[in-house]
Parts: sequence; structure tokens; C-alpha cells
Amino acid sequence: MLKLRLGDFRIDIDMDRALIERLKVWNCVAKTPPIFVMAAALTLSPLPAYAHHSGAMFDMAHQITLTGVVTKVEWTNPHTFMYLNVKNDKGAVEEWAIEINSPNFLRHNGWTSSTVSAGDTITCTGAPAKSGSRFMHGMTVELSNGVQLRS
Repeated sequence: MLKLRLGDFRIDIDMDRALIERLKVWNCVAKTPPIFVMAAALTLSPLPAYAHHSGAMFDMAHQITLTGVVTKVEWTNPHTFMYLNVKNDKGAVEEWAIEINSPNFLRHNGWTSSTVSAGDTITCTGAPAKSGSRFMHGMTVELSNGVQLRS
């Protein structure tokens, strides 16, 4: 039984205990200042992960430039990968994996999924892996026609 008093009036309402508890909780929420409600909403809302990747594996201070023939392009999220056959100092062919930005980023910088295809000769400048493996983070790509694209 819920008993309410409004001024000189008394009201008796027959309710179950669970409903009374819900009303008490709602009354508490209704009295919460709006700034706290907004703070809670912002705290609990999902936010994008801006720093989800680290560049620690790449030597960003010592960029290199590679020229080679594209063997494969993987136009996928979260990063696009290109594979190049590059001749080393001794003339032997080495395959390099080049990680570039997401397809969405690339599209905003003039790329399409067919900008670079297997068989194309390109020049890529970027940061090599600190481990010494044939892997790099590409920053710019120059196509065979001389067009330079940010990657």
C-alpha cells in the first residue's frame, strides 16, 4: 500500500512492492541535475578508438624509397596492403609488404580500388620496419605516369 499526502489530502494506492521500488528509483533519477545526466551519458556512450594503432614498429625517422613491380593489392580494412617485387643491391628480387591507410582514407586522397594493380611499376616512400623485415608503412606512392598520391 502506497500512501501519498498532498497538502490536506491523503491518497491510499494499492500497489505491489516492485512497482513502488521502481517509482522510488524514477523519482531519484528525475531529481538528478541535468549536468550529471549528460556526464553519465557521455561517459557511457561508445567513442571511436582514435589511437588504436601504434607506429612503434616502424622507423619513422629514417624513411626509404622503393621502386618495384606490384604483385598483389589487398584493398581491405583496416589497412590496404601492396606487395612489391624490388631488386636489391645485388640484383636479386625481394618481395616487400607495404601497409598503407584504409580504403576510406585513400578514396579521400584520390585513390580508387584500381589505381594500383598487379603488374604496375610504382615508387613508394615510407618508414621501414625496425625489425629489418621487408615490411614498411607507405606514406606516398608515385605511379608510373608520375602522379604522386598520399597514402
